[in-house]
Amino acid sequence: MAESAPSLPHRFSEAEVSGVYRAIAERRDMRHFRPDPVDPAILSRLLWAAHHAPSVGFMQPWRFMRITDRALRERMHQLVEKERCATARALGEREDEFMKLKVEGLLEAGEVVVVALADGREKHIFGRRTLPEMDLASVACAIQNMWLAARAEGLGLGWVSIFDPVDLATLLGMPVGARPVAILCIGHVEAFYPRPMLEIHQWAERMPIETVVFENGWGAEPPSAGSEAGRVGG
Repeated sequence: MAESAPSLPHRFSEAEVSGVYRAIAERRDMRHFRPDPVDPAILSRLLWAAHHAPSVGFMQPWRFMRITDRALRERMHQLVEKERCATARALGEREDEFMKLKVEGLLEAGEVVVVALADGREKHIFGRRTLPEMDLASVACAIQNMWLAARAEGLGLGWVSIFDPVDLATLLGMPVGARPVAILCIGHVEAFYPRPMLEIHQWAERMPIETVVFENGWGAEPPSAGSEAGRVGG
């Protein structure tokens, strides 16, 4: 008889563990939204989740700006559209294909939140002396926390990065040294995409996990799928 797995006293319940992995698996970068308003209590929980993300040196470099002014949203949409056209031109032979993609839901989503890096980050050197980009990595963790929380709440979230950061910072009156990282469109959706939208449109495919997992060095073979070391989940 095989020995039973050792107990894990700090493990969540089976249902809670499954919920975490389900949120990861079903998270989607959403572009299509219904205009219904988002419950303020849910938005508060999403911001709480973002603010409780890990940050290098506990620097908490994230700042969140809720955009409720319709005219301001429209000006932001114009910035995104300008960069969308520039990106399409830069793609060369894929220009027409790119222009057919919906890249944002700024004018439809119930909520729009701009996530930015704070100013004065140069004073934080704990964990950043040789890797200064860890402030950006920390902000990405906050966005991911919000994204997974939104999916668990049944709301869609789309990360828009097609904009000129200087133009957006100027539009929002951000101080010198601060920098916008993402425009997040958050709201109700008719349905979540069954697969990533760019995969559905055959823009790209998810890489097989064995091509990105190494062992003891770059490019080294990962653990075999059948080994205990290589087994993830059950």
